[in-house]
Amino acid sequence: MCKMNTLLEQSAFILENTSLDFKRFLYGKINWKSRLIGIKGARGTGKTTLSLQWLKEQGLPANRVAYFSLDDIYFSTHTLKETAGLFYKQGGEILVLDEVHKYKNWSKEIKNIYDVYKGLKIVFTGSSIIDISKQEGDLSRRAVIYELPGLSYREFLALKYGIEIPAFSLSDILKDSAALKASLPKSFRPLEYFEEYLQTGYYPFMMEEQETVHLKIKQLIRTIVEFDMAVLENFDVRNANKMLQLLYVMAQQVPFKPNITSLATKTDIHRNSLVNYLHYLEQAKLIALLQASGNSTSTLQKPEKIYLNNTNLLYALAEEQVETGNLRETFFLSQLASIAKVAMPRQGDFIVDNKYTFEVGGKGKTKRQIAGIKNAWVVKDDLEFPIAGDLPLWMFGFLY
Repeated sequence: MCKMNTLLEQSAFILENTSLDFKRFLYGKINWKSRLIGIKGARGTGKTTLSLQWLKEQGLPANRVAYFSLDDIYFSTHTLKETAGLFYKQGGEILVLDEVHKYKNWSKEIKNIYDVYKGLKIVFTGSSIIDISKQEGDLSRRAVIYELPGLSYREFLALKYGIEIPAFSLSDILKDSAALKASLPKSFRPLEYFEEYLQTGYYPFMMEEQETVHLKIKQLIRTIVEFDMAVLENFDVRNANKMLQLLYVMAQQVPFKPNITSLATKTDIHRNSLVNYLHYLEQAKLIALLQASGNSTSTLQKPEKIYLNNTNLLYALAEEQVETGNLRETFFLSQLASIAKVAMPRQGDFIVDNKYTFEVGGKGKTKRQIAGIKNAWVVKDDLEFPIAGDLPLWMFGFLY
């Protein structure tokens, strides 16, 4: 009982020190009425803060609500099921479980808790690596699952500079970009902080200490590969260094069409394992695999092109100056992939939802590569506002 009270005291202290000043876009999209909610996402994107903010806003006393991190040493000698049962019997109503992938058999025990304690509401967070549909206990039929990406450019402006602008829909950008321009504050200069976002604005922890962001990103990568990936079926943690080497090799070449044999030779990873490893890195939100338009993504296959997941990773891992074309495309893909299906078309750089084709470039980019294609646009990184049918790159950072 005493140890349980220590957990509840910890929970109350954490809640008391949780800020409600800025909330991620997903906060308003989650159906918080559901009795079992899962929030997945890459490390450092704000899953814990989001769940704590909601818990704090319930305004309930400390014995009714609790936040437990499942990597707490307490759970090395106590089961989640027994702890949740004790919490419920003492009047508990809402339980937030963080870092669930760190606890063995987490899905089975959460299912048991959900089925036994009907009056208990559970919100759990975990790595983007976990596949809920493959977990024991079949949580996929019980839980409503959401995924949290890193900060969009819009969210970055709100969090760091207090510039509050509503999100744009993709259809609004494509059909009536002029109206969007008219809705913006007259003082708004969309490119003023764009370069800063590309370098350091994707992860919320950039607010803590700007100078160490890239160092923290490198530490984050190592933690994901050496610890989080241990939960993946068929991943041998002894190969973590090879995985880091693979990521580093790709970071110096992206975007590129992968030669699996060449990559296998450079990293000393068997070519049969290499495609699996690429998909593991994609699940961890460290890279993005672009498949050819029309290809199924349900089976493991060699991608047409590989990018890093976001532009901050580019700056953290690049040995030399980041190539501008790579930067543009990586930004576009990272923002669109969170809200739509993106693939590689026969003409142009990207096709979104099998319907909209985009060519991404600088001020000299023309429509030549997408001539004759229906629903096709040129996107330019040096435009402040839409002009002559061309769209500014920054606008695609306002999609969420």
